[in-house]
Amino acid sequence: MQGLIQRVTEAQVAVDGEIVGQIAKGVLLLLGVEKHDDQTSADKLLHKVTNYRIFTDAEGKMNLSLKDISGELLVVSQFTLAADTKKGMRPSFSSAGTPQQANDLYEYFIAQAKALGIRVATGQFAADMQVSLTNDGPVTFNLSV
Repeated sequence: MQGLIQRVTEAQVAVDGEIVGQIAKGVLLLLGVEKHDDQTSADKLLHKVTNYRIFTDAEGKMNLSLKDISGELLVVSQFTLAADTKKGMRPSFSSAGTPQQANDLYEYFIAQAKALGIRVATGQFAADMQVSLTNDGPVTFNLSV
């Protein structure tokens, strides 16, 4: 499972010109599912996303997590994160999970995040989405489990 996280002051996702998900200070997560992923993978990634220390403390050090700051989480499905780009000039998606598997794990991830008490907003699975954000820093990390 791949997760590209960005520390944001605000982010939103729109489908057909309408905002379907929006957050203030927190994390934008682009979530990619691979064939070998399961609920255990989702749980591990969720733990990383919510506990990864990417927010600054009073001394300006990255010592605080999404949980620590009571931040918000915007989860957007991102099929292209599962791409193999090692060969040639066109990505291969042979390691990507099936649409059903990806949707199931995307929904599971969101439910588990909400169960932790995190304010979660989402994109729309498999839709053509437009994502807007203000990256704070910029701070971006690629997490994998």
